[in-house]
Amino acid sequence: MTPQKRARLSCASASSSRKCPSLSRGRRARPAGPSSWAAPRLRSVTSRAALAALPLLRKSELKDRQTAKPPLGGFAVTAPRKLKRLLMSPGPIFEPEGHGADWWNSARALFAAGFRSGDIVHNSFAYHLTPGGFILEAGAHALGCTVIPGGVGNTEQQVDAIAHLKPSGYTGTPDFLKILLDAAENAGKDVSSLKRGLVSGAALPSSLREHLAGQGVAVKQCYATAELGVIAYETPALEGMVVNESVIVEIVRPGTGDPVAKGEVGEVVVTSFNADYPMIRLATGDLSAVLAGRSPCGRTNMRIKGRMGRADQTTKVKGMFVHPGQIDEVAKRHSELGRVRLSVTREREQDVMTLAAECATRPGGLEDAVAATLQAVTKLKGRVELVAPGTLPNDGKVIADERSIG
Repeated sequence: MTPQKRARLSCASASSSRKCPSLSRGRRARPAGPSSWAAPRLRSVTSRAALAALPLLRKSELKDRQTAKPPLGGFAVTAPRKLKRLLMSPGPIFEPEGHGADWWNSARALFAAGFRSGDIVHNSFAYHLTPGGFILEAGAHALGCTVIPGGVGNTEQQVDAIAHLKPSGYTGTPDFLKILLDAAENAGKDVSSLKRGLVSGAALPSSLREHLAGQGVAVKQCYATAELGVIAYETPALEGMVVNESVIVEIVRPGTGDPVAKGEVGEVVVTSFNADYPMIRLATGDLSAVLAGRSPCGRTNMRIKGRMGRADQTTKVKGMFVHPGQIDEVAKRHSELGRVRLSVTREREQDVMTLAAECATRPGGLEDAVAATLQAVTKLKGRVELVAPGTLPNDGKVIADERSIG
């Protein structure tokens, strides 16, 4: 850990414990961690070894604490009335945005992807309640870019905007970039101004990266969450992701807070230095591993391999997290169903959800009714296949992510 990060960690920890009861008194009660989270102990955290001795904070706990103590569970240093925005992600989990340039620390990722001052950027991340659109827009503004707030959906309108305003950059999911390029080609619209993209929120297999490059758009990806902003990002070297300088990343053994040996796959745990909303050892649920050595691009910070799956069964589909509890809720709403399993696959470079459900009887219209419930609960469309009882394996798996990586 660099001297700068040691100082920032100590300062952030002490500030958090003074101003955020949930980071001191609240955590003290957790059996998984040390017996005291008082400010003096937090001030002594000046190394990775000392940091690893603190308990993890999981997103499920964040959600529970926000429910018990709205709006932000006591984790915010800055009072809600003094923040710039209050936002909501699926779960639901609520997040703040504070004032100041590049609050989400996305500018480095954009710069590494080739974005520069004076660029026009078409941003197709969502602006409705969720932080996605604001995360990338803030970084683009910090670089001196102009942003088109495309948001999600309205494909034809977005194609018209791109054809007329001629942005050189795109931010959003890789899936939607393909949809926009295909729609433009079918409509005979010229969107060739798009030359580069920074994508996130969905898988970027090599086949899709190559397809987009063949259409003239060179894309890089970043790894970000609503609580932390940008955690890591690709560079022109395309050898893993460089960890952002605004965070400390640990890779721990799933189900524990213990760091794994370098190169081993484990769960990504992140500590941020955000002055408004610091997070200490937030367990993301994502799997990754540390890459040895420095990036050939010249950046010297730690590298990780990117997202390599989930430590739990929660998975991201078209930029939205789908939780096992949501699939259980679908089954509960239809008493005819027994064991259920959601499979996530890729077809024609798009994420596809298929819910297999055991059912002894098959009344007419049940598949359509279950599909409607699946969409209502997850906010995503999916197929439904009714199967005979005993068809699905009794292995406790509710969500199976069958998408290939790479």
